[in-house]
Amino acid sequence: MLLFALDATRDFGARVADALGEPLARHEERTFEDAEHKIRPLVDPVGQDCVVVQSLHGEPAISGDDKLVRLLMFIAALRDHGARRIVAVVPYLAYARKDRRTQPFDPVSIRVVAQLFEAVRCDALITLEAHNVAAFDNAFRLRAVTLSPNALFSAAALALVGDEPIAVASPDVGGVKRAQLWREALEATLGRPVAQAFVDKRRAAGVVSGGDLVTGEVGGATVLIVDDLIATFGTIERAASALRKAGARRTLAFAAHGLFVAPAAEALERTGVERVFVTDTVPLFRLDGRPGRDRVGVLPCAALFADAIRHELG
Repeated sequence: MLLFALDATRDFGARVADALGEPLARHEERTFEDAEHKIRPLVDPVGQDCVVVQSLHGEPAISGDDKLVRLLMFIAALRDHGARRIVAVVPYLAYARKDRRTQPFDPVSIRVVAQLFEAVRCDALITLEAHNVAAFDNAFRLRAVTLSPNALFSAAALALVGDEPIAVASPDVGGVKRAQLWREALEATLGRPVAQAFVDKRRAAGVVSGGDLVTGEVGGATVLIVDDLIATFGTIERAASALRKAGARRTLAFAAHGLFVAPAAEALERTGVERVFVTDTVPLFRLDGRPGRDRVGVLPCAALFADAIRHELG
């Protein structure tokens, strides 16, 4: 196996390499004066199973779009030079949220991304907590795997809640299935009932409304709010407020991906959410030096990807 981590995700790739007990293979990336980019392996991939790690979040030095193009170019180079199988490890998958048409002439962006991976003849893609698993599965014709962070979330939650009554809540109707799956896993682990709830939320033309109606019993419970990602923190903040009004004793938030775009830092400083947990698929560079950073716990997930790679390559 050859394991590559592209420059923009080298730190995460190194953690995956450590979890696998494999070295990172050498590659080259060069940016030319006109901003075009060249990327190539520096070891011969002929007949090799190749794994390429690249997360697709945007950051100041490089956009998510540029990361996607570089990943596709690298996969194409591996294929052109005789790689046997190619697995793309994409901890955060850009455009997964745009999985259906909600306005006239909308793109289904996740399907376009899937077609790009198919066009360069990638064999498999592994990501963490796709926004909508059914839409993710339907978008890809190649083998596509979405990993669950629930075991990581459970360990962090149980260290804080002890014997308290708990409930798992989705901050919107669309995440009810995600919350249900985690609630069932928690019940199996604890051997006692775990309640479930969701909060009403609607989005139209980018404007969020609702967020006051809670369905489910949360009175006196510690409520674990679960979502796939945190962007502005507005959805979590709105849900936590509604849950406390409905009688929740305290709230904790869990999400696979912590983007924390503006105004998330300010929201974290004032929120009534006791703790927020995310994985390390996206570095928390937008929270550096901000008071709200101390409220956020980071759950390492490289071992999840290492196990998935082992399973994929047999």
